[in-house]
Amino acid sequence: MRRRRRVEEEFLVLDIGDPNTGKTFHVKLPKDNIRFFVGRRLGEEISGDAFGLPGYTFKITGGTDKDGFPMHPSLQIPGKKKVLLSSPPGFHPRKKGERRAKTVRGAIISDAIKQINLRVVKVGEKTLEELLKKEEAEAEAS
Repeated sequence: MRRRRRVEEEFLVLDIGDPNTGKTFHVKLPKDNIRFFVGRRLGEEISGDAFGLPGYTFKITGGTDKDGFPMHPSLQIPGKKKVLLSSPPGFHPRKKGERRAKTVRGAIISDAIKQINLRVVKVGEKTLEELLKKEEAEAEAS
């Protein structure tokens, strides 16, 4: 039997939620941009200048690793751990009082993180739609 080799995707995904418009923007960045985020924690505020969104400030609200395990704010480590959960993220109880042991990723961003959820805290001069459409047009041109 032949094993299929897993293809690693070489990009970092940012899901940027804008509470003013109610829209979410899905941005793919080269995997090298993870260096800016490594060591940062859930709830921390970051500037958008580092990844092409000048004037914007974002709050890190969540994320998942390359295997799909969600980041949990109560776990203050960069690795994974099995914890007893009674509420999201990582577990949605179907019965009142239900708890279950689930594996979750810690609240500190590491190299294993694949997707980061951000929420707009401070708005820049241009709208996100204008800035992100420019990036898409540049990416298609090259």
